[in-house]
Amino acid sequence: MVVMGTVSGSILFGVNSLTAGRIAHNEELKLKTAFLEALEVVYSQDEVLKTFAGNVEAVEKEGLVFYRGKDQSVAFEFRGPGLWGPISGIISLNPDLKTVRRIKILHQEETPGLGARIADNSYLSQFKNKEFFPSLVFTPAGQAKANNEVDGITGATGSSKALEKLLNETIQKNISRLKNA
Repeated sequence: MVVMGTVSGSILFGVNSLTAGRIAHNEELKLKTAFLEALEVVYSQDEVLKTFAGNVEAVEKEGLVFYRGKDQSVAFEFRGPGLWGPISGIISLNPDLKTVRRIKILHQEETPGLGARIADNSYLSQFKNKEFFPSLVFTPAGQAKANNEVDGITGATGSSKALEKLLNETIQKNISRLKNA
């Protein structure tokens, strides 16, 4: 049993060592692709790194990294608690720093078929050009009227409220940094 454990452990260690670089590269591609999409930069899958380097500038301000597109739009990561688990993603703001350009969810653990709809492009598309001052407001489905209102998800009020709180807190925390970046 000791020999089998040692052999198995050695094999796992070897496989991990061989694939660690590739995993890190794939994670970098995934993140840079998400930022390109959030900043609405056109790219081809085989030239993500080159397109990112030529179109996006990383700006560090007070320990936070912002990504600025050539058109002066800005994107940054957000992460925090959802209803059932963590939510993380990227939000981009138009150059006016008053309106949302795009939101992309990278990870969520909400209820499949209900709260998990927060990651659907069809749901996230409603955030485009929404103002976030004084804050984004999630309304019952079909009732969003004002320029800072978006429809929540019917049957997933907790997930909608968690995303609302996360986005508002992140934007409010970072907007003063953005204006000075």
